[in-house]
Formats: sequence, C-alpha cells, structure tokens
Amino acid sequence: MANIREILAKNMRNRRQELKFTQSELAEKANISTNFVAMIELKHKFPSPETLEQIALALDLPTSALFAELETGEETMGKLRQAILGDLDRAIETAVDKAIDKRLGKNNKASS
Repeated sequence: MANIREILAKNMRNRRQELKFTQSELAEKANISTNFVAMIELKHKFPSPETLEQIALALDLPTSALFAELETGEETMGKLRQAILGDLDRAIETAVDKAIDKRLGKNNKASS
C-alpha cells in the first residue's frame, strides 16, 4: 500500500497530465508556485488543506479524489496480461497432456 504522499503525487500528476496541463499551468490555476507543484509531485512537500482544495478545484476533482488509490490503465493492463498468460499456460499444459495421453493410448493399443 502506498503512503499518502505517494498517492497524492500520483493522482495529482496523472490528472494534470490527463488535462494536458503543465506544472506551471496547474500552479497558476491553483494559485500556488510551480516549484510547489513540483515538490508535491516529487513527494517532498505536502500541501495544507486549503491548498489541497485549490489544487482539486484546478484539476476539476473533489478533494477526496486526490487520495483515492486507483489503478492506472497501465497497471490494469499488466494485471490483465498476467491473467491471460496464466490462462494460456494452463490451456497449453492441458492440451499437451491430452495429446500425450492420446498418443500413449494409441501406442499402448498398437503394442497390444
């Protein structure tokens, strides 16, 4: 589980990038310095509740959304990929086992 600074930094950066804002543009909209935006995204600083509200407003989000632990599309795709590969591995193993059993069954019948 990520700590609160990591969650805030990730959510803030992801939303800023979704909106195609630079750090400078977000800073201007939230009435804070560009350096402060960078420090929050780098997990070096943590904003006051009032500043969190300004950031959330600038990002068009409820303040609570800045702290929601959500997966990114990349993380979701990675998990989906792993699940599919696991299913494929099991399906291939089952098919190979059946093919071997079938071949062994034919060989046993032929040698009888």
